[in-house]
Amino acid sequence: MIGKLQFLLLFLFFINLTFSQVTGKVTDLEGQPLPYVNIYTGDGRSGTTTNEDGDYSLKLSSTGIHLLIFQYLGYETHRKEVRIENFPVVENVRLTPTTTNLDAVTINSNENPANKIIRLAIDNRKQNLAKIERYTADYYSRGLWRIKNAPEKILGQDIGDLGGGLDSTRSGIVYLSETISEITYRAPDDFKEKILASKVSGNGNGFSLNSARESEFSFYENTVEINAKIVSPIADYAFNYYNYKLEGVFYDDSGQLINKITVTPKRPQDRVFYGSIYIVENSWQIYGVALNVTGKAIQFEPIETLTFTQNFKYSPANDFWIKISQTVDFSFAMFGISGDGRFTAVYSNHDFKPGIDNTTFSREVMSFAEAANKKDSLYWQTVRPVPLTSEELFDYIKKDSIQVLRNSKTYLDSVDRVRNKFNISNLIFGYSYSNSYEKNNFSISSPLFGTNFNTVQGWNTSLNLNFRQNLDENFSKYWRISGGVNYGFSDERLRYKALFQKKFNNYSRPILTLSGGVETAQINNRIPISERINSITSLYFERNYLKLYERKFAELGYQQELFNGFTLFSNLSYQQRNGLFNTSTQYWRDRDGVEYTSNNPLQPQNFGSIPFEEHRIFKLNLSSRINFAQNYMSYPDGKYNMPNNKYPTVYLGYEKGFGGNVQDYNYDKFTATLRQDISLANKGTFSYNLKGGAFLNGENIAYLDYQHFNGNQTRIGNGNYMDKFNLLPYYALSTNGSYGEGHFEHDFKGWILGKVPGINRLNYNLVLGAHFLSTENNKPYSEYSVGIDNLGFGKYRLLRLDYVVSEFEGNRQGAFIFGLKFLGLLD
Repeated sequence: MIGKLQFLLLFLFFINLTFSQVTGKVTDLEGQPLPYVNIYTGDGRSGTTTNEDGDYSLKLSSTGIHLLIFQYLGYETHRKEVRIENFPVVENVRLTPTTTNLDAVTINSNENPANKIIRLAIDNRKQNLAKIERYTADYYSRGLWRIKNAPEKILGQDIGDLGGGLDSTRSGIVYLSETISEITYRAPDDFKEKILASKVSGNGNGFSLNSARESEFSFYENTVEINAKIVSPIADYAFNYYNYKLEGVFYDDSGQLINKITVTPKRPQDRVFYGSIYIVENSWQIYGVALNVTGKAIQFEPIETLTFTQNFKYSPANDFWIKISQTVDFSFAMFGISGDGRFTAVYSNHDFKPGIDNTTFSREVMSFAEAANKKDSLYWQTVRPVPLTSEELFDYIKKDSIQVLRNSKTYLDSVDRVRNKFNISNLIFGYSYSNSYEKNNFSISSPLFGTNFNTVQGWNTSLNLNFRQNLDENFSKYWRISGGVNYGFSDERLRYKALFQKKFNNYSRPILTLSGGVETAQINNRIPISERINSITSLYFERNYLKLYERKFAELGYQQELFNGFTLFSNLSYQQRNGLFNTSTQYWRDRDGVEYTSNNPLQPQNFGSIPFEEHRIFKLNLSSRINFAQNYMSYPDGKYNMPNNKYPTVYLGYEKGFGGNVQDYNYDKFTATLRQDISLANKGTFSYNLKGGAFLNGENIAYLDYQHFNGNQTRIGNGNYMDKFNLLPYYALSTNGSYGEGHFEHDFKGWILGKVPGINRLNYNLVLGAHFLSTENNKPYSEYSVGIDNLGFGKYRLLRLDYVVSEFEGNRQGAFIFGLKFLGLLD
């Protein structure tokens, strides 16, 4: 007897056919299903595509005679008149492979015919890009991720069944979602999307990640943004990157000649595609693309291959080929997990003469209709243009049926019991306890992993506790409390601190923080060296770069985005600050001629001195971040900002020390910062970070409140190269006067090294950098660097190597800097 789940599956499949109106299967001549065939009506108002099984469903508004057009790259376009008296109607279609030939091409032995066609496509690229100045359209997208043979644990952590997606073979769909939206566009870059419906398998409160803006890939642009800038086959400079071959020509159903051109990279490791592009004769527009790019090319090694397939149809009214569908297929593998997936997009109901004016667009580029994620199955059956495959339908039924169970207290408690079990790895990495039903979490760090060495405290260990209570389903509102103790075995001091923090919403993101206690802190408040790195340099090299003081403090902080693009940060604290001395001279490796220095960076050989008087002071910090022309997406659970890299981000700050028991220690300081990353298409990214500031009444302030700079004496880079001097001693140019610093870097992203035979196979990036510092009453300091980024092994590219030369007061120094782009792994 048929089971309940199978019966429900068949019932919903029948309902799917009933509401589809015109349904069928598209196959090749051998009867094999053809996925993602475009089907649209002769007037172009309605359209759909087949799913992975070759099935399609087309919604029509009336009976009568309808012209249906079936279009698929590599197959002849099929036109079929269908007389419809009653719905539903079944129309199966078999497509014939396109016969391409070169008979119609006049071949000149002096020129590759494909080169001529591509050159004309390039010459007309901007003109064709500008033909569609404005339009509205309906948009449908479906996203699917599958995993195959997933391990039960990654790095010792149990990954479970990923929301019910994995079967007994540890394989299955782990993400399935759909989106229905309305989009509005005006050249060059005004875009608005309203999501009418959003569905995530197994999550009734979820919102799909699929959006029209994120899936907009235009090969008419010089480059296509896919983590990196990938050069289009018809870019202005495409002949520097590609070889072309004319595979043949064919005529589409309207009699227009289509050229099929194979695209191959000149250098396989360039930021390029490979595959086929179809160009329409005379108009030199894109008829379709079937292009691939590797994870190495986009410099995201877990991705193995991305395949872009786009189909266009001709609009006689606009004399232009319009994109009607797009699929992006991908495969991935990392940490023993492999899988694949696909994002499908269908565009329909284009209107190229919409009523658009200056009030149509705003900084809100995406929004959701009310209850967009609450649409029932009946709604989706009536509007979904691409029918579900049996695999997808089963995933929806299975996950929707177990969703209530998986949200129940009984189930969540059972999962927590497994995850909350203590094991030996918790001694190293710490322990976490979750109550998923109550949406809270408690964690305690490992004293072993929190143990470090410095000459002030000697060996010291920290123990930190944290409790977080989430206040909504999406974890966007919460409150948390944390506390920590630190004990130094050499100075025999126990220090402690605590914190309370609350985030009120995910729109303007107001966050209130209260904290206090006793702690050691770096004299250089830029925190230029980590405790872990300092432990290594001290014990192995007798270099105690970490300089500490003790502060007792009570602090109140608040931050909020006051209006779009403007965020205010504020902090008020009371501090009692005391000097500290070295209490340990321990080391593991004795180096001749090298000795520890004092904890006073101003007098490194005076072990009984401190760089300031012990004192009490109040400090007020006000700062702002300004993102000009900031677009944002409005989700029901929050506002998500999209900074505009066309303009720099500006930071303005004011700091005041007041109420000090040492009168000279009161001061005012003003700061400003300008940061920007500028994309130079295939030539990489240029970044700059300009900073400046000045003190008022700062002549005799405490050394703690000087402007210190992010120097480096360890020869290890921390991954943040745009805010750091690679060879500057930590306290060499600290100032209580005016200052200015500039950091510049150009990452060529393969533009240079990708052209060098042999080296281009390594997939490295050349990076040039320059850093400048000017302080009052000192000569300027400068650094210049040449670096190689994206170093590593296989899929793990976490390293960078730079050679840096510094110049100061006529002295030149050079050194290699070994960079860990994720230095936090050591801390």
